[in-house]
Amino acid sequence: MPVNEKMVQEIVQEVMAKMQIAASPSGQHGLFKDMNSAIAAAKEAQKVVRKMSMDQRERIISRIREKVHENAEIFARMGVEETGMGNVGDKILKHHLVADKTPGTEDISTVAWSGDRGLTLIEMGPFGVIGAITPTTNPSETILCNSIGMLAGGNTVVFNPHPAAIKTSLYAINLINEASLECGGPDNIVVSCEKPTLETSDIMMKHKDIPLIAATGGPGVVTAVLSSGKRGIGAGAGNPPAVVDETADIRKAAQDIVNGCTFDNNLPCIAEKEIVAVSSIADELMHYLLTENDCYLISEEEQKKLTEIVLKGGRLNRKCVGRDARTLLGMIGINAPANIRCIVFEGPKEHPLIAEELMMPILGMVRAKDFDDAVEQAVWLEHGNRHSAHIHSKNIDNITKYAKAIDTAILVKNAPSYAAIGFGGEGYCTFTIASRTGEGLTSASTFTKRRRCVMSDSLCIR
Repeated sequence: MPVNEKMVQEIVQEVMAKMQIAASPSGQHGLFKDMNSAIAAAKEAQKVVRKMSMDQRERIISRIREKVHENAEIFARMGVEETGMGNVGDKILKHHLVADKTPGTEDISTVAWSGDRGLTLIEMGPFGVIGAITPTTNPSETILCNSIGMLAGGNTVVFNPHPAAIKTSLYAINLINEASLECGGPDNIVVSCEKPTLETSDIMMKHKDIPLIAATGGPGVVTAVLSSGKRGIGAGAGNPPAVVDETADIRKAAQDIVNGCTFDNNLPCIAEKEIVAVSSIADELMHYLLTENDCYLISEEEQKKLTEIVLKGGRLNRKCVGRDARTLLGMIGINAPANIRCIVFEGPKEHPLIAEELMMPILGMVRAKDFDDAVEQAVWLEHGNRHSAHIHSKNIDNITKYAKAIDTAILVKNAPSYAAIGFGGEGYCTFTIASRTGEGLTSASTFTKRRRCVMSDSLCIR
C-alpha cells in the first residue's frame, strides 16, 4: 500500500517541531555548530525518510540530479578555487557524470524464493544514520554520489568533510537538503558541522547512533574507521599500473593512458599512475607519448629536482597534488610549452616518482623483459591495495593472467581509466571504491542491510 503523502507531510512537520537543535546562523541547510547536534538532526530526519515510499525517495533523488546538472560549473570552480587541485573542465564533466550515472532506488531490489514450503524474501533495509568521511580530492563529487546512494537505501548521512574543502562540501550538503524540501521531504537528510576536524570525526565514529561508517580517503582514515568497532566501508589508496604488452595497439594505448592520467590532473584514485611496458614495444610507446600526446620527457637531473619538490622530505607535498604538468615543471624551473599535459620518463619500479601514489600527471615507465615480468612488476607497484589496474593488450590469455595476479576491484582493458566509472564505458558511477573492505564500487545497495522474511507453508500459489 503506498504511503499517504499527507501523512508524511504531517510527520515531517511534527518532527521538525520537536527538534530543539540550533542550526548555524548562516541559515544553511544541514549545517550545525557541533557534531552531536548534526547527528541528532540526521537521526530525526531519518525517522521520516524510513517511512517514505521508494517513489518519494526517487523524486528527491531526481531533483538532486537536476540541481547537480544546474550547478556543475559552480561546483567545479569552487573545488578548484578552494583546494587548488584539478581543473574546472574535467570537474564539470565529473559532476554531470555523478548526476547521470549514480544509481538510485533502482539498485534496491528484492530476492524471493517460493516453493512447496512457502515464500522467503530478502529485502534491503536502511542502516539508519550513516557517518561518512570525504576527501579533499573529490569533495562535492563524493558527497553527492554518496548521498544519492545512501538516501535511496532509506538512510540519512552525517558527513565529516576534509577541512581543506569545507566550502565546497557544505555547498553540496545545502543543495541536497534544498532538493528534499522542494519535493516535500525533510530537511537535514544530510548534515555536517561548521568546523570538521579529526576530533569531530572521532565523535562521529564513536557515536551510538551511527551504525555504519563509510570513509573515502587515504590509508590513515580507512585504518581509523576499521579500528572504530563499527561496520566500516573503506575506500583507500591505490597506485594503479597500466601494463602494455606487444599485442596492444600502441598508438591508442599511449592516447588512452595519457587521457586517463591527466583527467582532472590525476586526482581520481583510479587514474593511471605508472606504465609497465614490455621491452619490445617500450620505445614505440614512448615515441607516441611524446609526439602525439603532449608529454614532456624529463632528464635524470630533472627527475631528482622533481622528486625533491613533490616528495618533500620523503613525504607527499600536498601543494603539488592535483596540479597540472606545466605548473609542476615550473616548480623546477622549466618553462614548458602551453600544450604540455603530462610529464614522462623511464625508470626502475623502485623510483620514488613511480613507486609512490602521487595524484599528479607524472607517468614513469618501467621496462619489462617480457609479459610475465611486466605482471610481476605491476603487482609490486600496486602494493596490495587491490584498488585499480589497467592493461592494453589483444591477448586474452595475457589479460586473464594479469587480472588474476593483480586482483583489483577495477581492471580496465584497452581504455582510459575513467571508463571504469561509466565515463566512456558501461556501468554506473561511484566515487567511493571500497577496495580495502571488499565492497568494490559502492552503490545504493551497499548501504543497506539484508533482511530475510519467511512465510512457511503459505503464499506459494504455483
